[in-house]
Amino acid sequence: MRVFDTLTGEKKPLVDSGAELKMYACGITPYDASHLGHALSAIVFDVIRRYLEFRGFRVRYVQNFTDIDDKIIQRAQREGVSTGEIAERYIQQYLQEMEELNVRRAHAYPRPTQEIPRILQIIQVLVDKGYAYSADGDVYFRVERTEDYGKLSHRSQEGLDTVARVERTSSKERPMDFALWKGAKPGEPFWDSPWGPGRPGWHIECSAMCLGYLGETVDLHGGGRDLIFPHHENEIAQTEAYTGVKPSASFWVHNGLLQMGEEKMSKSLGNLITVRQALDSYSADAIRLFFLSSHYRSPLAYSEGGLAAQERALERLRRAAEPAPAATGAALDPLPFRERFLTAMDDDFNTPQALGVLFDLAREINRGREEGLDVEPARGALLDLAGVLGLTLHGEVEARVTASRPLIDLLVQVREELRAARQFALGDRIRDRLKELGIDLEDTPEGTKWRSRVP
Repeated sequence: MRVFDTLTGEKKPLVDSGAELKMYACGITPYDASHLGHALSAIVFDVIRRYLEFRGFRVRYVQNFTDIDDKIIQRAQREGVSTGEIAERYIQQYLQEMEELNVRRAHAYPRPTQEIPRILQIIQVLVDKGYAYSADGDVYFRVERTEDYGKLSHRSQEGLDTVARVERTSSKERPMDFALWKGAKPGEPFWDSPWGPGRPGWHIECSAMCLGYLGETVDLHGGGRDLIFPHHENEIAQTEAYTGVKPSASFWVHNGLLQMGEEKMSKSLGNLITVRQALDSYSADAIRLFFLSSHYRSPLAYSEGGLAAQERALERLRRAAEPAPAATGAALDPLPFRERFLTAMDDDFNTPQALGVLFDLAREINRGREEGLDVEPARGALLDLAGVLGLTLHGEVEARVTASRPLIDLLVQVREELRAARQFALGDRIRDRLKELGIDLEDTPEGTKWRSRVP
């Protein structure tokens, strides 16, 4: 297996050492509804994780939520609620939508607000080592102390002061120096520190969470290409300065960005399609097919026509995945397709080629049915390999039921509350209407359970 490493700019072998493979990906800043760009990144790293596990690696996957940020603070102030309430609202919405997209849960979802003691300890060590300095209640990292700064983004230090995406202030020694700790401003949440009340900078948060949950060196550290500079560049500098261990990550893996026209899809630009809007129009499998039809490192342009085309193409896979009647002919051998699939995915997770193999296998299954061949082994392989890519190949009705699960759960809860209030007629109307839609309810001592009747 060979994986592209952003730092070296080349594909390198990834070998299973038998030890736990540690994988970290930067998550969302939860201040608003998540958009398809977030879903793209989540699905990319979900597929990477799934494939590594399929190949026998023992993966520990950690994804953070940045739950304190200027935008969260601004949203909380507009609504007159706490930053914690804003963050929790959109974290739970994100997790629900990822579940509908069949994204597996990470093993841990750390948050900066829960890691303040570790963040303060790391900053103190950096100050003690001379890598950081305090100024007017802030603490900054001295970039010039890191000789190889710029190695991830392949930039030299000369000229970086003029392009740095950092707040310029006279209290800095150099414009390129970045904040580890930000002094408190009126009306903002803050924590006490040796340098005065404040909150952590963005970059130190990920270093602290990655170190705390995965240790001094991770195997795969990922995120969108827009995080290479300055976020991941700064993360490398401060982590390696703190630990004295290089490299902080064996592989830096970055996905291409989802674009709307000429710009990346972004909350700040307002040019976005939310995950919920997409799920209301397309199945989770079709959204995955759309993303995975492009190599993960390439940019991808959003297209309604492209999503609709993938929804239609999905039907070929779904037909092939349907149970086949008993057949007396020779068995269709799936082994060549499996080997081609592995070859594609071993080459830096080449999902476009892997999907091509699935469609070739589906075509042979559908042809084999007509010829009376035993296609069950091949059908099993199709479902197995599709599952590696997170595809369920559910039929259209079942896919819609999956997407409607939160609403069904809510209706079941409302019915239980009506029954508890002895409003049985209204409760029965909900039950009967759900039954008409193919949803059966069963009242048990543990509560009401539901199941769908999918043709």
